[in-house]
Amino acid sequence: MLLSLALMILTGFALKGLFEKMHLPGLLGLLLAGILLGPQALDLISPDILAVSGDLREIAMIVILARVGMTLDLKDLKRVGRPAVLMSFIPATFEIVAVVLLAPPLLGFSWIEAAILGAILGAVSPAIIVPKMLHLMEEGYGKANSVPQMILAGASADDIYVIVLFTSFMGLAAGQGFSPLRLLHVPLSILTGLAAGILIGIGLVQVFKRVHMRDTVKVLLILGLSFLIMGLEPAIVSLVPFSGFLAVMAIGGAILKTYDKLAKRITGKFAKIWVAAELVPLSCWAPLSISGMSGVSACPWSC
Repeated sequence: MLLSLALMILTGFALKGLFEKMHLPGLLGLLLAGILLGPQALDLISPDILAVSGDLREIAMIVILARVGMTLDLKDLKRVGRPAVLMSFIPATFEIVAVVLLAPPLLGFSWIEAAILGAILGAVSPAIIVPKMLHLMEEGYGKANSVPQMILAGASADDIYVIVLFTSFMGLAAGQGFSPLRLLHVPLSILTGLAAGILIGIGLVQVFKRVHMRDTVKVLLILGLSFLIMGLEPAIVSLVPFSGFLAVMAIGGAILKTYDKLAKRITGKFAKIWVAAELVPLSCWAPLSISGMSGVSACPWSC
């Protein structure tokens, strides 16, 4: 496993730097490194890493969303509220409809298979969008109309929307039927996720104000609670619609709103953690070539 990690780090950053020198996105270099090191090319990544690739991607997403929550200003979100809501479902809906119309005649899919494929393709990639939007916010681009904030908010709800549709289409394919009530899971997931995250964030702030500890320890506590939320999400979802990712983001937002000095201090620490977490796309691409459609269906929401 150590040899695989060494190859991932050295190859990933080398290709990332090469692509950036050519004025191309560094992420392309990271993805290329994953393909080259993966099972269908050089096959140099340990099966142990491939086995935990899903968990690694989830950890990377938690780091991203915690950082987003401590960066997004509620005033900016209020200003882009309506466009962000429209972006959360209109683009994905058009993509799904297009695939349903085109996939059967062009690829020979049944309409339900086309709908499942459309739900997969309609999902955004938070691992790509979120860091890029944060970079634009730091550079001051789109500040007048809060464009990065709008895209961030829309992308967060977009994933919930397509996951609900994907689950419904899979139920139809399995002969379980489709219930319009499933669509209510979208707003309920958003509300319960945000409510849980806000309460946890406020509770953390009270602890931080009363108990002296290093900022590094605070970051670890935030990550630990975020991991707990994501770990308990399947059990919570069995009882009530819930979005763990939005809960993690809301924790950061609550800390920013109630203890902005701390949020600004520890945001830099999350940015440093992301330097290492950025290598996770390597473990995202490598298993795709050996996992078939199951790997493809999981990747859009976690990568």
